[in-house]
Amino acid sequence: MWRLTSKRRGSGAIGRRNSGDGGHLIDLQQVEKTYLTASGPFPALRGVDLRIDAGEFVSVIGRSGSGKSTLINIITGIDRPTSGQVLVDGTAVQTLNEEQTAAWRGRTIGVVFQFFQLLPSLTAIENVLLPMDFCRVYKPAERPPRALRLLEQMGMASHAHRLPAALSGGQLQSVAIARALATDPPLLMADEPTGNLDSGAAEVVFRLFASLALEGKTVLMVTHDEELARRATRTVTLADGRIVAETTNPGSARNGEPAELRQDGTRHASSRCEIVDLRCDSARVAGQEDR
Repeated sequence: MWRLTSKRRGSGAIGRRNSGDGGHLIDLQQVEKTYLTASGPFPALRGVDLRIDAGEFVSVIGRSGSGKSTLINIITGIDRPTSGQVLVDGTAVQTLNEEQTAAWRGRTIGVVFQFFQLLPSLTAIENVLLPMDFCRVYKPAERPPRALRLLEQMGMASHAHRLPAALSGGQLQSVAIARALATDPPLLMADEPTGNLDSGAAEVVFRLFASLALEGKTVLMVTHDEELARRATRTVTLADGRIVAETTNPGSARNGEPAELRQDGTRHASSRCEIVDLRCDSARVAGQEDR
């Protein structure tokens, strides 16, 4: 099973709450975001209330312009709300200054982008090392072995010293996910992570996210793929900056596999994704893309 939990070394995260206090990992309260444009104010988010607990795998869907990317930016502290409160892992994100936000984000949130956002002048392993160096987590001698282990678990160890320009789309996303996990953050945010991948690579990425949620990570995934969205444990639908629906997906399982009915009528997961399976799938996809 996917297990990456280990004791991080370095200064503690800003505003980090103690585990087990019963709070939500993400708690948005009446969040509004209005952009000033040449044609007048544009409300991107309108009175959004959203609560997500540790270990949930939540998908966010909606048409272009519905507010999905703005929601991600508000939660990660990339953008600030016009009004309302944004609590993430016990921290009021909107109260942090730029330096505090960067340090907090590095320890609390791993972000996976649609277009990967790897630094082109750094190798794959150097990209994975960067968050650990920046946030000063783990001892310096522990960082390279951890980075290599993350790449190995993504099926990318043999490509550790390649530059991004020498990697395919699926390989780039595998490196990006390894980088997002580098500091062992409690929250993983993914903005259209499968948008530039073929169906095989997309399935591997989804199963990985589901397995991470099974291990206690909180995963929030923005996607246009409604089929993938329905396989998350909960789906949030946005329209015109408002949450118009929240759906619990009873037929889903956190490992992305179909749920089975027990004799009492309740559902349980038929199996768990073993890390060896995920690693083999990732390596197989990487190998196919090399040919």
